[in-house]
Amino acid sequence: MPERLSPAPYIGRFAPSPSGELHFGSLIAALGSYLRARAQQGRWLVRIEDIDPPREMPGAAARILRQLEHYGLHWDGEVLYQSQRHDAYREALSQLIAAGRAYYCTCTRSRIQSIGGVYDGHCRPLHLGAHNAALRLVQSQPVYGFEDGLRGWLAADPRLAEEDFIIHRRDGLFAYNLAVVVDDHYQGVTEIVRGADLIEPTVRQIALYHQFGWQAPGYIHLPLALNEHGDKLSKQNHAPALPEGDPRPVLAEALRFLNQPLPADWRDLSLAQLLAHAVAHWQLEAVPR
Repeated sequence: MPERLSPAPYIGRFAPSPSGELHFGSLIAALGSYLRARAQQGRWLVRIEDIDPPREMPGAAARILRQLEHYGLHWDGEVLYQSQRHDAYREALSQLIAAGRAYYCTCTRSRIQSIGGVYDGHCRPLHLGAHNAALRLVQSQPVYGFEDGLRGWLAADPRLAEEDFIIHRRDGLFAYNLAVVVDDHYQGVTEIVRGADLIEPTVRQIALYHQFGWQAPGYIHLPLALNEHGDKLSKQNHAPALPEGDPRPVLAEALRFLNQPLPADWRDLSLAQLLAHAVAHWQLEAVPR
């Protein structure tokens, strides 16, 4: 895989999984990444992370793209679909295997739970074959924390930072951490703006960048929208899909959530004018931590 040229212009992205339609929590992540990219005069990409068919909902990918367009969040270039990137993931896995940086593991989830929930490297010296096995990374370059562009230094649990984590699943599916790193590098993403629910896997993803010898992007983790029970809005929690009517009131609510300036006459502005104002007045430091 060729290295991307450096220094690179700002490239951000929004990468939803098609397990359902976008909801208000999704909009926060999409809007935050969009405003950050546009305020930097950068590019904003959209990637559909469709590598887990059992969790996907038929037609959701197309509906997500329609929702983004309805809310005025227009992306640059073509949409990248992870389901079309399997050759790239296989090549990345082959590199790690050839370098002795990955090994097969047949440990069950119940066994790992019985030892405290963190994998102990049991299969690393066993030289197992690929049959009915997951592939794990030899974690030789653990990352114990990272500088978040909004939150400052975020330390990781050392046990999780040092864990040999799965990069190819026993069921034959590519692991999220592998696919997201390979694709962000391929697309030249320079900064990732996403929800705070993805803080924990960030150190694993940075460790993978180091394993491949690639430059890791910057990271910004936005606050999560919660429901009345204090749980994050998610497809799993049956968060309602974004309304199909006038998008401006919902965008105004999202801007308030991100603590961004909202003009007093926003109801008199067109959707494009409202977004242009939001880009021109974007203040990362104002976003709640």
